[in-house]
Amino acid sequence: MREGHQGTGPGAITPDGCAVELYSRLPVGTEPDIIAGAVLAGAHILELGCGVGRMTHPLLERGCDITAVDESPEMLERVRGARTICSPIETLDLGERFDAVLLASFLVHAGDVEVRRGLLRTCVRHLADDGCVLIQREGEEYHTDVPRERVDPTGFTVRIVSSQPVGDGTNTVRAEYEFPDATWTQTFRARPLTKEEFEDALAEAGLRVDEYLTDDRIWVRAVAAG
Repeated sequence: MREGHQGTGPGAITPDGCAVELYSRLPVGTEPDIIAGAVLAGAHILELGCGVGRMTHPLLERGCDITAVDESPEMLERVRGARTICSPIETLDLGERFDAVLLASFLVHAGDVEVRRGLLRTCVRHLADDGCVLIQREGEEYHTDVPRERVDPTGFTVRIVSSQPVGDGTNTVRAEYEFPDATWTQTFRARPLTKEEFEDALAEAGLRVDEYLTDDRIWVRAVAAG
């Protein structure tokens, strides 16, 4: 288990506190459409932190060619139709370059700055000369609008119970997912980043914002700087 991360509930729990069975149940939102709309048809995509394939499978259906990476073999067992690689993201080096690299699930907000730097270096290392990195950021009130809850139309409730500072600009976040037949919790560390701090982190890695893809600036397309 990664430091500061924990998960509870039925089934396997990954090193960052994610429950495999939980993520197999969560529905897919608009993310695949956002991603597919930001790349060329048939793009070769390196998906970092693919989990059970919630976005992998819809992107495959849209004609993308996916290499899916996750550090959890239990997560990767649920992925179908894509090339899968079991590895921590920050140390990955495939010796290949891709049309697009996908860094979703707020991974850019890793509490450990060195982990974040490693994640972004991996993105750059695998990026084709004319490629892009697609990044999912936290919403601007992610850490301040707490506690909050949302009842999903499919019948479960997700709560962000708390977000508490633990020092050095990092917060510990606790989330709960309540289904009629099971409950999961996840505790993890996240580093809030303003728009300026986020762009500075990209610049440090040799990237720059090409376009904010959504009005809330949660989805971003970045390209090599210079």
